[in-house]
Amino acid sequence: MYSKVRILILKISRMKKYTNWISLWIIFLIFLLPGQLVTAQPLQVGVAGLNHDHVRGLFSQWKRGEVIILGIAEADQQLIAKYKASENLPDSIFYPTVEAMLKRIRPDAVLAYNATIDHLQVVEAAAPMGIPVMVEKPLATTTKAALRMQSLANQYHIQVLTNYETTWYPTTQKVFSLIRHDHAIGEIRRMVVHDGHQGPKEIGCSQDFLSWLTDPVKNGGGAIMDFGCYGANLMVWLMDGISPTAVTAYTRQIKPALYPKVDDDATIILEFPGALGVVEASWNWPYGIKDLEVFGQTSYLHALNGKDLRRRDTTDYYVVAVDAPYYKNNLSYLSDVIKGRIQPGKDLSSLDNNLIVVRILEAARQSAKEGKRIAL
Repeated sequence: MYSKVRILILKISRMKKYTNWISLWIIFLIFLLPGQLVTAQPLQVGVAGLNHDHVRGLFSQWKRGEVIILGIAEADQQLIAKYKASENLPDSIFYPTVEAMLKRIRPDAVLAYNATIDHLQVVEAAAPMGIPVMVEKPLATTTKAALRMQSLANQYHIQVLTNYETTWYPTTQKVFSLIRHDHAIGEIRRMVVHDGHQGPKEIGCSQDFLSWLTDPVKNGGGAIMDFGCYGANLMVWLMDGISPTAVTAYTRQIKPALYPKVDDDATIILEFPGALGVVEASWNWPYGIKDLEVFGQTSYLHALNGKDLRRRDTTDYYVVAVDAPYYKNNLSYLSDVIKGRIQPGKDLSSLDNNLIVVRILEAARQSAKEGKRIAL
């Protein structure tokens, strides 16, 4: 494509009538277009697992040409047959394990779409080969597993990142900018997050997904893990990466006939220096919800969803204009991390943030079980 552009430029430049104005376009195309072409090169990834329904989003990105799938590691033949049929995938890209896949391909990164408990195995396979990993939220079921991932990441100098839907919400980024860059609401005093939906069975999650999502070992819990992680992730980020000093949690089984092994409703209270966070995670909302409320000294922000943001000062509510986010999804962000254009630091996808999130979730489960406040 690039050589054709140069030939076209040469032909046009010979047309003296247009020489003056076309010279500017020549400069633009020669010096700026190559960078754009490089930027547009999609990531080449290996996929670990197919039993997380979020993998459907990856296949949508693949169909739009936003990512190249070099290989898929999956042992379940039923799952393989399902996605081969629905996505028209060739036999040649399937491997029984992550280790077998990485012996044959060299992806830019491995994306994990498997049970949370299996995230560690993916990092153990990819890290020694220097390959970054991005998992679906949450990072791990236990602090022990998360610390092992951190150790591997440090030893082999790779990134281990966690993907949340809410990270790419324009409202999420705007709230952070208003609080941390513009100091628009003063010091944070209270944060409230509502996350969840009617229930994974009720909204039609696949049986392959449900088999581990509702398992107390493979997922670490029910709604407390599935949706409690969102609020913890956001609050740690808004508090500039610090850990809460204590966690108190309450869980309930409102629908034990549907979810006999795990909680389906959880409230988690996070104590930060000078601020309090309340995470309300449930499989019992009358509708799907992912919102964020932040009360400051002088003002209040409410991100109702990914698009709508409201603010209230003393009396009146008003709509806040939301900018288009710099990163619209996990792939564009991951690409820039891999290329060294940005460092995760303490951001929403970072290992630092998500290690704290796992500690919070572990403490929350302990608090709910023992009926007491857990100091961190």
